[in-house]
Amino acid sequence: MIKQDKRKAIFLLHTEGVSIRQISKMLHVDRNTVREVIRRRGEMPDKLREDRIELDVELITRLYAECNGYIQRIHEKLEEEHGVRIGYSTLSRKIREFELGKRKNERCERHPDNPGSEMQHDTTVYTIKIGEKKIKVVASLMYMRYSKIKYLKFYPFFNRFKMKCFFHEGLTFWGYSAPVCIIDNTNLARLRGSGKNAVICPEMEQFAKQYAFKFVCHELGHANRKAGNERSFFTVETNFFPGRNFQTLEDLNAQAFEWATVRMSKRLTAKTKLIPEQLFEFEKAFLTKLPSYIPAPYLMHDRQTDQYGYVQFDGNYYWIPGKKRYDISLIQYADLIKMYQKRALLIEYKLPPYGTKNQWISLPGKPGPRYKEKNRKYNTSVEEKILRSVSETVDTWMNFALTHRSGKQKYHFIHKVYGIYRKVSKTLFEKTIQRSLTYRIKDINTIERIAVLQMKEYQYQMPVNFIDDNLLKRPSFIEGRYTDEVDFSVYEINIKEEQ
Repeated sequence: MIKQDKRKAIFLLHTEGVSIRQISKMLHVDRNTVREVIRRRGEMPDKLREDRIELDVELITRLYAECNGYIQRIHEKLEEEHGVRIGYSTLSRKIREFELGKRKNERCERHPDNPGSEMQHDTTVYTIKIGEKKIKVVASLMYMRYSKIKYLKFYPFFNRFKMKCFFHEGLTFWGYSAPVCIIDNTNLARLRGSGKNAVICPEMEQFAKQYAFKFVCHELGHANRKAGNERSFFTVETNFFPGRNFQTLEDLNAQAFEWATVRMSKRLTAKTKLIPEQLFEFEKAFLTKLPSYIPAPYLMHDRQTDQYGYVQFDGNYYWIPGKKRYDISLIQYADLIKMYQKRALLIEYKLPPYGTKNQWISLPGKPGPRYKEKNRKYNTSVEEKILRSVSETVDTWMNFALTHRSGKQKYHFIHKVYGIYRKVSKTLFEKTIQRSLTYRIKDINTIERIAVLQMKEYQYQMPVNFIDDNLLKRPSFIEGRYTDEVDFSVYEINIKEEQ
């Protein structure tokens, strides 16, 4: 039996003028079969089996109760007592269809693979090596079901705004959209409900209208409703990741763009042996052509310019030209930000590479502001380096103590540990950290109590500071020793007046 995909491919090639002989040789199908498929216009035959057996529902229900649900015994009784010869697997399927016993998940609803019918979208999480570190990224993939073309991009995190930006980039790159986009029951697009009862969030519904499509959620547990998209993620794991190195997130996305839109679009598909790029050219007649310009998704933020002329956004500081300190409306796009003051565009900046933090960014190619605030974000790399250089024990403990700390928590913790290091001697600090490592302690207050306990245990004596005797002989010191006595007569006058 020739599958529906191959039948569609045969008929499509025939409409494009390919001869029957060439189709037969290309798809490894007998010529007579090709002629039969063309005669049926690529549709599946509706011929029924002549030996099909119709089972009596009441009979099967009664036997199921008599045999306590054991299908093998039901199969024997049907053949021996009722003369019904049926395959065991067919009987098992019929019992499930009759809703007897434990029912398996139903197959998702079948939909014909017609040109321009739908597109699919899904995300998945990968942990991959970027540079020298393993980083968790979210892969977002969009897929045209009929032509099999793909659009792939990776994000450090994925939210509703990122989803809008991804659809805008992918659909404007293609220039066309399908009327329906099949998604899972993600709360990024779904307001409530699931499957056919899902209600799409009004914000996302309005967004989809700009691109002439609508979101449709598949039923729970029916991920095979978008099987093409799921299979595409398997291809990413087995074809895109192996043998490739990624230096930055931008490098990863550049390679993903080339792989999805160039390499995979020119490769023959396994089933139909057709090229997705050529199929997409045919499918364009059934898709909706998008306008030449669609406004890109954006987010609006309110910011204030500080006394040095900077505006803070996403961990970095952007300079505003001029001497006035404006209240800024900051518009965030996928890859740049624009700053407005009373609807007038002041300046725009391209967003720096992922992971850039605590940078003061000014106009490219022009001198930046003369002054800027110092130590706005105090770096603890020096303190951490000093602590790790004390001993191997301290370095091991630092790795343990910083395991689940990041950002401000990490900075504050290193500051406090460095403060203890400055208060006590190096020997006492090492003993304190050694004990903390033994008992797996990383609480600052407990570490301070351990230091005090160590001082009491070993009768620790604080070192005496050396004082040079020559300092006592300085003229300024001698002159200061014999200052005039304080005049308290004014207080005596006040006391007498009160009496």
